[in-house]
Formats: sequence, C-alpha cells, structure tokens
Amino acid sequence: MTHKTYRVIQWCTGVVGKTALRHFIENPVFELVGVLVTNPDKDGKDAGDLAGLAATGVTATSDVEKIMALDADCVLFAPIVTDVDMICRLLRSGKNVVSPAGPFVPNKYFPDESKKIEAACLEAGVSFHGCGIHPGFSGDILPLTLSRLMNRIDRIQIIEFIDKDKNPMVYTEMMGFGADPQELLAKPRRAPDTWRHFYQSLAMVAEGLGQEIEKVTSHFEVASATQDIPYTLGEGRSGGGVIKTGTVGGQHYEWTAWVDGVPLISYHFYWTMGEHVEPRWDIDSRYQVVIEGDPGMEVRLMSPPDADGKRPFLGLPWTGLVGATALPAVCDAQPGLITHLDLGVVQPRGLVRAK
Repeated sequence: MTHKTYRVIQWCTGVVGKTALRHFIENPVFELVGVLVTNPDKDGKDAGDLAGLAATGVTATSDVEKIMALDADCVLFAPIVTDVDMICRLLRSGKNVVSPAGPFVPNKYFPDESKKIEAACLEAGVSFHGCGIHPGFSGDILPLTLSRLMNRIDRIQIIEFIDKDKNPMVYTEMMGFGADPQELLAKPRRAPDTWRHFYQSLAMVAEGLGQEIEKVTSHFEVASATQDIPYTLGEGRSGGGVIKTGTVGGQHYEWTAWVDGVPLISYHFYWTMGEHVEPRWDIDSRYQVVIEGDPGMEVRLMSPPDADGKRPFLGLPWTGLVGATALPAVCDAQPGLITHLDLGVVQPRGLVRAK
C-alpha cells in the first residue's frame, strides 16, 4: 500500500515536541525537513539525537528565518506559550500548521486571534488546526464519541487526575504548591478566565448534543500536605524543594457549563503531590469520562502501571501524538481554520509498521 509523504517541521522539542519528533522520524509517511529549537544546547544537534534515535541528517536550528525558508507541508508548532503572530508567519510562508499549544479557535472569547489566523490561512491557501489532549481529545472527541452509546444524557464530567509526585512538573512552585492554603484559595495561580481557553471544547460537546451554553461557573479547592514532601522538577532538570507539612499539596479546579439552568458539562483537574495530602484525592493518573444518564457510563484513559504499581501520566506525549497523527488530514483539508469536527474521523497513517 502506497502512502503520500508529508514534509514536516517540528517547532520546539520539549516533552510534547520530542514525542512528535520521534513519530515523524519513525513513521514512513513523514519526511522530517527541519527542527526549530530554543535551547542553545540543542542548536546544531541532529534531530535523531534530540529524539533518542539514530542520526537523521536533519540538524536542529534556532534560526527562525532558516525554518521559514524551508519547503514543508506542515509545522507541528509546540512551544510552551503559543505565539499567534508566529503562527501567522508560518501560515503565510505556505505551511499548514498544527498546534497542540493552541489557540483553540474558533472561540468566541478570542475573536481577534480567530480572524488573524483565518486571514493568514486564506491568503496562503493553507490550514490551521489547534488541538491537544485537554482541551482537545479527552474533553471533546472522547465524550462526544461515547454519547452515541447513550439513550439519555443528564451530565458529562471529564476528569484529569495527575500524581505530580510520580510525574514531576517544572511549574510546581508557579502553580502554588507549598503555598499557604488560605492565601492560594484567595488568589489561585490559574487566572479566573482560564476556562475560556477550554471553551471551544466545552462548546463542541454542547453543540454536538444540540445545546447551547448559557454560562460557565468555576470552583477551586486545595488539599494540605500531611507530611513534608520532597519534590524534583522532572527528568533532566535541576532544582526542586520540599512541600512543607500544612501547605498546599493538592489542587482541584472545576469549570462547569450550564444549559437550561442545570450543569451539563464539567471539567475537573485534580493535581496532587502524591498520597500524603488531606483530603486524599485519587492519584491514579488518568483521564476519566463519567456520563450520568441512561445507561450510566464511566470510561478511563490511562497508561499501564509501572513496576511500582503507579501509573505514569501520558498527557504530554498524547498531546504531541494527537497533533502529529492529525497532520495529514489537516494538510489535505480545505484552507482555513480546521476543527475536530471538520476533520471528522481521523484516519492515522503509518502506525502499523515494523518495530
């Protein structure tokens, strides 16, 4: 069976970008032609070295102009913080863009971003697709797919559980772990309007069920450490510290979309620094969809447990792959903003291959 080959550029090589980079190198459907890096230590290295694979002959660069000049079908754009102006530059250079960093457009709360990206797409005859695991796959495609097995839906809850002790993160302190509980409750580190960045997913589920969101409400609570909890910032990163007893050891954000005066869709985010917190929330890292109705349903999306019985959280690798596997469909789509609904049932290419 023959496959069309897509020339691709990987933009940034953190956990998300490195996962996509490995996929592009190993998957015969793709031809890797460029890698953009922002870390000076990665500049000039072979893409294979960055992905833990054999040499590819493609050298990573921090030179944006070199990347812009490359002939490529698509860019997997994965910086930590999205850059709409850079996305538009890439689009105008004739490259389709898939971004697990967002923005997740169209979104009524960010009309200017939608207009800028749409204009760049139409000017160059290319497409843009904002994706991710959440917002994205677990918060919209998965519950909408499961809804076909329901007779009646009363409420949908999408839950993200992450054991941050097992899965360290660089923003432990930034997110307020180790802070005074009352101070963090009074001033959460996630901005009050963060839910707006998830609105496209909330609206997609509501609209897919023939409903319209009337309002979104927020709830925030914390758990306290019951003993000192040492932490690191993750593999390959220096630094760390100790979450002191009595300080914030867990956080739960909830955003709920209301329809006809009742809660219809809720997103929950439970992040804990291991099991030594009170209240003790579930720390089995996963995504979980609970649909209340007839019949009731619960589906869990998780990795197999490691030897210690704990599950690694695969949210970041999944984020890279949900973008990478959509790339051919985005390249072949009509110019413009491409949503999950526009893509329909994505048919990944090149996944079945020799090890």
